[in-house]
Amino acid sequence: MTTTPRDLTALLGSRICHDLISPLGAISNGVELLAMTGLGNSPEMALIAESVTNANARIRFFRVAFGAASEGQATSAREVRDILHGMTVGSRFSIDWTMDDDAPRREVKLALLLIQCFETAMPWGGNVTVARDGDDWTLSGIADRVKIEPDLWEVLGNPMSSHDVSAAQIQFLLAPLAAAEMGRQLSVQTSDQGAIFRF
Repeated sequence: MTTTPRDLTALLGSRICHDLISPLGAISNGVELLAMTGLGNSPEMALIAESVTNANARIRFFRVAFGAASEGQATSAREVRDILHGMTVGSRFSIDWTMDDDAPRREVKLALLLIQCFETAMPWGGNVTVARDGDDWTLSGIADRVKIEPDLWEVLGNPMSSHDVSAAQIQFLLAPLAAAEMGRQLSVQTSDQGAIFRF
């Protein structure tokens, strides 16, 4: 058996997301049917519809960020934009995915993990811009208020660090591992206004 523990973790993430997408899709369809019959025209139903849209986008986001990604797989810019729009609509956190071309799924996976790092650093909202020039990626985030925890961000440069990482912060461990798996160097620059990632 050649599957590594890291591969198993990614496969587990893919399986969980796969199994959750179907029931969420069914709920979304049900909300749409109620709206067509006139029973869904209420603030309560609007809230449910928005929550389902956000949950569906989150699951799709997690499927790419935490799921299996084989070499040679690609992800379309349209799919990524759709996911990011669904999970940020109505929030104070915005993401500008500037690329129009498909990108290698493993690179998109790393970019999404880094976006989650920005989310952790910007609990009051902010803006993230994701750009790609050839093989080089740059993710820059800016906000009026940021929460950069030095010990946590140190893990990005050293995933074997002894600092404790909670389940909500797992992206800080997974991002440098994903970069190393591709043979890419991940650089991090932080400031009082945000951060910049390059790989």
